[in-house]
Amino acid sequence: MTSEITNALQGEKLRQLLRYVSANSPYYQKVFRETGIDIASIQSPEDLKRLPFTTKDDLAGFNDDFLCVPKNRITDFVTTSGTLSDPVAFYLTDADVERLAENESESFRCAGGSEEDIYQLMTTIDRRFMAGLAYWMGARKMGAGMIRVGPGAPYLQWESIQRFSPTVIIAIPSFIPRLIDYAVANGIDYKASNIKSIICIGEPIRNPDFSLNELGKRITSDWDVKLYSTYASTEMGAAFTECKEGKGGHLNPGLLILEVVDEQGNVVSEGELGEVVVTTLGVEGMPLLRYKTGDLCHVYYSPCACGRRSTRLGPVVGRKQQMIKFKGTTIFPPALFDILDMVKEIELYQVVVSKNEFGNDEITILLPLQLQTAVFKEMLYSLFKSRLRVTPSLEFITAEELTFRIYKQEKRKPEKLVYI
Repeated sequence: MTSEITNALQGEKLRQLLRYVSANSPYYQKVFRETGIDIASIQSPEDLKRLPFTTKDDLAGFNDDFLCVPKNRITDFVTTSGTLSDPVAFYLTDADVERLAENESESFRCAGGSEEDIYQLMTTIDRRFMAGLAYWMGARKMGAGMIRVGPGAPYLQWESIQRFSPTVIIAIPSFIPRLIDYAVANGIDYKASNIKSIICIGEPIRNPDFSLNELGKRITSDWDVKLYSTYASTEMGAAFTECKEGKGGHLNPGLLILEVVDEQGNVVSEGELGEVVVTTLGVEGMPLLRYKTGDLCHVYYSPCACGRRSTRLGPVVGRKQQMIKFKGTTIFPPALFDILDMVKEIELYQVVVSKNEFGNDEITILLPLQLQTAVFKEMLYSLFKSRLRVTPSLEFITAEELTFRIYKQEKRKPEKLVYI
């Protein structure tokens, strides 16, 4: 699809969206009224800069005011993961659920999938989790099979792999080393399985230059599989998914208008880092205009070697709210994770960020008790010093206690990072 056709398509969908929220969204009606914005003056994605941003605080503070339909038209009720704050409600109509299916079907195809594939879902499909529903709907729309195993449970994962011969795994990538370790410990020839690729969600497996990070290298050094990164959120109801080239997640221009902006709100240039801002197209329940995700990514506007011309996003470098100022150094959590994922002996860890009595950030790494030796601590301190120039505190607790802290029953994802 050429850029001219894409712009025309997005322009038409944007004009439809503006008319729709002007008629149905109490929140945006108030914004247009208070700012005096004439929506007729906004004809194309380039005109979006005339509108104010929508923030996470807006969404949390006026949650139901974003709803554009009566609640008796809601098909599915979901919430955000609430990583840094209380979860926010999202309401999906039947058409919104079909939009999820359209997005995920296209995402699977982007990642080399087809109706011949069988997907094994290693994330929850319940607990008000939009992504699990999207994966199942996408596979169904594409005509592929889906095995809904859910998170954890290595025995059941391998039993399902051996029984049904899936070709693609959908999982949080940090779970894969545990899956491999279980196979080795129990005499399972995992390399003989039919798994050809893994769709990685929730955590980056690449560095900003698109090379595999330590977690990605750890997986592929043990298992000859193709890794595909994805980036998505409940708020956008869509995903950026890598193609075979592994050079960033592709935008679906029929579902989202993407802006990547600097601190002043200006769109950044090719390859530069900025905050991801999305405008959702074709959403009935809770459409969003210029929603600031808080995620920082590099953006690429040039055509991809795969032939697609859609804008691409590099891996999430960090979240603006998760920026840590530690001993004069700015750190994003993925940089800490990358170092910890380098060390083969570390199977479990949790990063705890707190404030000291002077209001400064402190970082403590929780690790399994059996690793508490002088040699191990010195090695890890040296690794942090060489990579980040600073060394966090280390605390060792039992593996049982650490597992309990990371894999909380009420949480949908492992808690590798906590703020106290």
